[in-house]
Amino acid sequence: MFEIDTRCVHPSRCSRAAFGAIATPIFQAATFVHEDIGTESEYSYSRMQNPTRAALEARVAELEGGVDAVAFSSGMAAEATLMNLFEASGHIIAGDDLYGGTLRLFRHVSTPAGLRFDFTDTTSPENIRKNLKPDTKAVYVETPSNPTMQVTDIAAAAEIAHAAGAWLIVDNTFLSPLFQRPLELGADIVVHSGTKYLGGHNDTLAGFLVMKDPAIAEKVRFYAKTVGACLAPMDCFLLERGIKTLSVRLEKQAANAEKIAYWLRERPEVKKVYYIGFPDHPGYEVTRRQSSGFGGMLSMEVDSPETARKVLREVKLFQYAESLGGVDSLITYPMLQTHADVPEEERLKRGINDRFLRISVGIENAADLIEDLRQALES
Repeated sequence: MFEIDTRCVHPSRCSRAAFGAIATPIFQAATFVHEDIGTESEYSYSRMQNPTRAALEARVAELEGGVDAVAFSSGMAAEATLMNLFEASGHIIAGDDLYGGTLRLFRHVSTPAGLRFDFTDTTSPENIRKNLKPDTKAVYVETPSNPTMQVTDIAAAAEIAHAAGAWLIVDNTFLSPLFQRPLELGADIVVHSGTKYLGGHNDTLAGFLVMKDPAIAEKVRFYAKTVGACLAPMDCFLLERGIKTLSVRLEKQAANAEKIAYWLRERPEVKKVYYIGFPDHPGYEVTRRQSSGFGGMLSMEVDSPETARKVLREVKLFQYAESLGGVDSLITYPMLQTHADVPEEERLKRGINDRFLRISVGIENAADLIEDLRQALES
């Protein structure tokens, strides 16, 4: 078996594409001819499967170490489909520091449909254990979390969930399979917003569910073809192309993020930097144990709302925009963007206030990015 950076380029599961093409062709077809009456062809209708999507899914499944992966039209489409796996009366334990769209789905769609949620700090295994119910179906964690970079011990969470007969579901968007592979640590399902590091260029939306158990994978495929939120062939092509450069992109982004995080920590205008690569981060040792890198994400709290707004207005290389994981460095104001729908009291309790900024570090020169932040802070 090759190392993972090689497998980003040369996945062993994918057969050689049509006519020996190095890049998987874009099969822009909605439907396919049946070979005979009553004979089920490998491909019949692109909502069910498409050759371009099949190649992408095989690549993602291999990188995560799963038996199967299903590609969706967005990360939220993947999560919404995932929720169909649970009985309407079931209970789910979820982290209390999740992407705002996930919280919106759980509270305003899944809860009215009958699911029950307890949100807790999953960095403490004991918090997970004490929230278990007789009908707990799953533990859902995001690690590192968005946007305060909390770290959950995946192996410990898996042990607790499995002892209770529940699944562990891990959102692995921030670190990607290059730096973290939750299925190898005991998770049952991995969630990705493929829009982010897997795609890497801010040019397409995508989501993935990756499964370790064939029985779970079969259920996911049933709901995927029924709900129909499948990823289109052109988007599959862009995602597969993006994954080929995942290792070189993320290694550079991680190196840049480390330099920027340490520089920000010395700035008088910055009161706190959230970065899992600091040795004094509460989750540092867990990260060292379960991950091979610290990623390209960090957040910071500055000294005033005026400073936060000044930074957003004055940066030149960093771009004030939502999303993350692309080659371009982005800066986000979570209280108005990713977490705008989270109640204010809850946001403030987590430290997501009007002084809080999230940074997705790109592949630009680190010195240029630091200079951009310097001039923005001092302007």
